[in-house]
Amino acid sequence: MTETPEALLRRLFDRAVAVADPMQSLAAVLPPRPAGRVVVIGAGKASARMAEAVEAAWGPCEGLVITRYGYGRPCKGVEIALAAHPVPDTAGVEATARMLDLLSGLGEDDFVLALISGGASSLLVAPAGDITLAEKQALNQALLASGAPIGRMNAVRKHLSRVKGGGLAAAAYPARMLALMISDVPGDDPGTIGSGPTVGEAGKAEAAAALLAQYGIDVPPSVRAVLNGASHAIAPDDARLGRTQNLIFAAPSQSLAAAADLARGAGMTARVLGDAIEGEARDIATDHARLALKAQAEMQQGAAPLVLLSGGELTVTRRGDGIGGPNAEYALALAVALDAAPGIHAIACDTDGVDGAAEVAGALIGPDTLSHAARCGADPGAALARNDAHGFFGTLGAQVVTGPTLTNVNDFRVILIQPRVEPES
Repeated sequence: MTETPEALLRRLFDRAVAVADPMQSLAAVLPPRPAGRVVVIGAGKASARMAEAVEAAWGPCEGLVITRYGYGRPCKGVEIALAAHPVPDTAGVEATARMLDLLSGLGEDDFVLALISGGASSLLVAPAGDITLAEKQALNQALLASGAPIGRMNAVRKHLSRVKGGGLAAAAYPARMLALMISDVPGDDPGTIGSGPTVGEAGKAEAAAALLAQYGIDVPPSVRAVLNGASHAIAPDDARLGRTQNLIFAAPSQSLAAAADLARGAGMTARVLGDAIEGEARDIATDHARLALKAQAEMQQGAAPLVLLSGGELTVTRRGDGIGGPNAEYALALAVALDAAPGIHAIACDTDGVDGAAEVAGALIGPDTLSHAARCGADPGAALARNDAHGFFGTLGAQVVTGPTLTNVNDFRVILIQPRVEPES
């Protein structure tokens, strides 16, 4: 290789992000601007960038999208509202109310373009029943700390909201709606992306209550009352969803394929382990370390380097008080499991630039990670025990910091494996 392993891994990550940039990918699926009234709505970490791409093609539009603080874009007609993620705030409540007002009274000749991406679950905030914002915030924090996969978390959220689980599409009826989506969920289920605000939900509230019990999450009476009553999610066969079309135009598989092609173009062998991998970050890291070590043991002298790519969404069951996220925790656990194996480097990042609660995309590791940590006085085992992977990599200067990437196709991981160099006899 003519570049350092760290530079190559970062280039692969940057390629994965670029492919999912709405300014590069949305125009291909955007129809001609319909005649009559057009309203653009949306929510998610990529929604402002998506609105920017829409206006680049259609010109200024009426509408409102809600995105995370720091992820706004300069749109000419669409209002960009900023709110909190991953725990909702008052700004999200107020912006969601304005969005529902915008949709009320639309007719069957009107057209709504909905722009949905990961993060919409926290940004679209309209609690059902008597659930307060504070109760909603506490529940979100408990779900995030529970280690529950995103699909299960969103299954709960749908039944506690007036806009998720098809509620947003129902609010726009009888207008025609096209929902364009960027997938950040394993399996690319439209009903899971952002808790499916434009997709009907067949699951029952009883199942959501059972999930909360499974993960040991206690809830206040207001939440129990909603789950014990009639579901607020919209059934898939509800007539109000009959004029809505949902289309995913960017997904993790596309980004992984683009990065794999780039690696092959650089003379490497590339293998995609999967784009929908779920599980506890440290456990998946241990499994991937075994794969990497086995692959290296089977490589011939002089063989081309091998890259193992994977995506999906890993989870962290919080037991400590550190600052960590699933990608950083994966990277730390991988470094520990590899135990300074020569010739193996890796990157693990969230494509939205935010891993867990930190404004950090992820981290890089290599054969010298553990020795570097020892010199810096950083204890990898203690960091794992405290869920403090970001603190660990911050001490080492091995974090990947991108700032807002304006897209979100979930986790991106690459393990770079070079053949072992046998000592000369």
